[in-house]
Amino acid sequence: MGPGIFSDHLQQAGDEHTAEQIRHVEEAFASALVLSISLALIASVLAALAVSWYFSRRVQRSISDVAAAAAQVAAGRYGARVPDPGLGEEFASLALTYNRLAERLEATESTRRSMLADLAHEMRTPLATIDAHLEAVEDGIRYLDDDTLGVIRGSTGRLRRLAEDMTAVSRAEEGLDVTLRPVPAADAAAAAIEAARDRYATKGVRLLSELADAGQVRLDSDRFGQVLGNLLDNALRHTPTGGTVTLDCRRIDDWVQYRVSDTGQGVAAEHLPHLFDRFYRADSARDRGHGGSGIGLAIAKALVEAQGGGISVTSAGPGSGTTFTLRFPCFK
Repeated sequence: MGPGIFSDHLQQAGDEHTAEQIRHVEEAFASALVLSISLALIASVLAALAVSWYFSRRVQRSISDVAAAAAQVAAGRYGARVPDPGLGEEFASLALTYNRLAERLEATESTRRSMLADLAHEMRTPLATIDAHLEAVEDGIRYLDDDTLGVIRGSTGRLRRLAEDMTAVSRAEEGLDVTLRPVPAADAAAAAIEAARDRYATKGVRLLSELADAGQVRLDSDRFGQVLGNLLDNALRHTPTGGTVTLDCRRIDDWVQYRVSDTGQGVAAEHLPHLFDRFYRADSARDRGHGGSGIGLAIAKALVEAQGGGISVTSAGPGSGTTFTLRFPCFK
């Protein structure tokens, strides 16, 4: 199209040219046009190749980073992370998703190792007790009398309770079949208080209730009773004779709040974030002398979250008591 347009413009210019001159001018224009198009084509091809090489290298490097990080995770090094390659939203989303996956795997592996270490620690004492007494019987130092059998039964009972606790917390954390029904919020707490009242009277700890009319809340009554029973037993275990444990219920905005407060030993600040971890014990308030396997609060947390609620704990420190707070959405 270029030579034809150029010829038309040349004729419209009105200058008289011989046929030879016109042919020469047109050949010059055609030659310049071919040269310029050829140079532009070569430049565009080179530019396209350079841009394609640059972006393909970046994409390849990003994929290589993901592959290398995945290989490290497969080898058990869960700290590998993928940086944002800066290639757009899709690649950024890929890197973010992979990093979240690696973090979850790292947390799962850390929990698994911690659980195995805790299990070994929990099993070591009863197994050592059983082994020592059986060895003493074999050597004739002790006799297989009622006292020896009682010690052995106590140790096997501790192992049995540990196995039962592990089964319970595993089922709770894997997901429970809960049946949520609207129930009066205060009545659900009152039932737990009545169930625990005799145990408190036996130890000489006052059990008080402050149950306001908080409307209705959607709960699984059995599971909720298990949670409150766990918290009340925990408070009783750590409250000395003559102390007080208070269970209150009230409505705050669109939530129903339950609080179990005691005047017992309290918990140091550094232990509070870990109280719901499996097998965790704060030295001052959750040692073996108070019983339990360090797993009850983990079960309570799983049960509360399965019902759509939340649980938290506060304490001003050793000797200042502890307060556990449960929050569930109101039923409207």
